Order: sequence, then structure tokens, then C-alpha cells
Amino acid sequence: MVRLEFTIDLDYELAAAADFVFAIAAAKTPVQRVTDENLQFSRPVASRWFGDPQLGTRLLRVRAGPGALHVAYAGCVDIRHHLCEPSTLRECAIDDIPDDVLQFLAASRYCQSDRLVEFAHTEFGGVEPGYSRVEAIRHWVRDYVRFSPGASTTATTALDTLADRRGVCRDFAHLMIALCRAVNVPARIVTGIDYGADPQLGPCDFHAYVEAWLGDRWFLFDPTDISPVEGLVRIGTGRDAADVAFATIFGAVRTFAPKIGVKALEDAGRGVRLPSRTQLAVSATGPAAPESRGTSGNHEPVLPWLLHSPPQGIRPQG
Repeated sequence: MVRLEFTIDLDYELAAAADFVFAIAAAKTPVQRVTDENLQFSRPVASRWFGDPQLGTRLLRVRAGPGALHVAYAGCVDIRHHLCEPSTLRECAIDDIPDDVLQFLAASRYCQSDRLVEFAHTEFGGVEPGYSRVEAIRHWVRDYVRFSPGASTTATTALDTLADRRGVCRDFAHLMIALCRAVNVPARIVTGIDYGADPQLGPCDFHAYVEAWLGDRWFLFDPTDISPVEGLVRIGTGRDAADVAFATIFGAVRTFAPKIGVKALEDAGRGVRLPSRTQLAVSATGPAAPESRGTSGNHEPVLPWLLHSPPQGIRPQG
């Protein structure tokens, strides 16, 4: 088990009353248990929680009047990862993919997988299906895209990153997700906090990474290779960044860079260890519920726009 503590401090200056939707709280899942947390505001505001119980994402709605606003969240989580031998993980046939996972095969706002089918099958169609192919996509994105803070914007998509070959963690994640979906591997984005990054990369910040569906559960992949996947705290889970922005703001608001801290705790006597890099496949979710799995012949046909069949007559690019 891994135990991680983290803090998030956000500062804003409101010219008039404004509304916020924050994704800053640790997700509550069967695998990630929130053992302690605290939320504070610098002044009285109207706030309430809502979220997606299935994904564990918890969102905070806030309405505040004009003036300075400081939001401080602190949390501690225990994460029990599932580890397995990568060679045992296979891709699912379409009719074996659980119903609630199908949405993560479809193209989305930032991950235009439908426009990358030919490219993806040219690059990765010959790789052994399963964990090996997803890992090949991760390595390709890591080597192809240069980490360059400030090189992209909130409008940058996977296609933009493919053309520009530079970006930040969310751009790496979007491109990997789009390529996975293009070869019919369900993939989704996760946002959170990462422990174990090289301090030379700068102050700790929010981080985006990838989950791909293999076998009967989601497995973690970080195309930036910034930190060990065991050192990732889950906050938001969605199709792409449009679903999991840490702050969505409605109003005239001046924003400042977030201040984030994270540390790992160790307690060998209770089986709590530090996150480490491993050659095993790492999952931070449980297996699919039996009733959520697809059953051939018992459901309506899968919508065609969800499928990315290998195109015919592809020739290798020179």
C-alpha cells in the first residue's frame, strides 16, 4: 500500500461575484481510500459538493463575491495498487468491453481518434495486441513529444500535439489516448498530483496521465515518464481534459499559479511503502463488475462511430 499526503492552495482576485467548479479533492474509490482531508476558504462563500460516484470524482461548486479568495485543500490517501505481469494482459474484443467502458472508445473534444485511425494502424498495427501495444504507444508519445511548458493552450488537441511535437502532460495524455482509441483500446484521462518527479522540472503541479482498459480493469500509463505510476493521486477521471479541469471559472477573475505540495509516508510495520518504479503493470482500479460486461447477442449492436476498424490498403510511411 502507498500513502500520499498532498496540499493544494489556490488564489484568485474577483472583480465581481463569480462561480467556480473545482476538481481538487482526492477521488474516493474502492482502491483509493481518503483517510483525512480538510477544505478551507479565506472568507465565507456558498459551496456544495457533487460528483460521479462511479468514477469517484468529487467536484466542488463555489460562488463568491468580489475580492481576494484563497482556497486550501489538504488530503491523505491510501492506495492499494493491483500489480500483474504485463504479458498476461490482452486487449478486449469489442463485445467483451463492459458497457460503462464503451464511451472511452469514442472520439472526444481533445482526442480525435477517428482522425488518427490510419496513422495509428500504420505505426502500431503490427505490434502484438495487449499491454505491449499500449506500452509501445506510450513510448512513442514520450519520445516524439518534447515537454515544453507554455507551448500549448487549453485549446490544444491531440492533432495539434501530433503536428507541433511539444506540450505539457495533458497534451502527452491526449495524444496517447487518441492513439489507443484509434486501435480500439479504451483509454481515458486521469488528473491528480504526482509524487517522485525530478525537482529540476520545477515546482510540483497538477498532473495528467492515462488509463487503458486491458483484461478486466484499467491500467496506469504516464507518457511523460515524470514520476512512478505508483506515486499518482487520483482526483478526476474522464474522456479528456474537458471533463477534469481543476478549476472551471465563470466570471471576471484574475488567476494565480496554484501552489501544490506532496509527500509519501512510509510505515513498514503496517505495510505502507514508498512509491517505486516497477516493470509490472499497475492498476489503481478494481476489476469490472460482472453485470457491466458486454454479452454477445444480448445487447443492441455497438454504434458504428465507436469502432475504429483497421483501414484497408495502408502502406508504411517512408
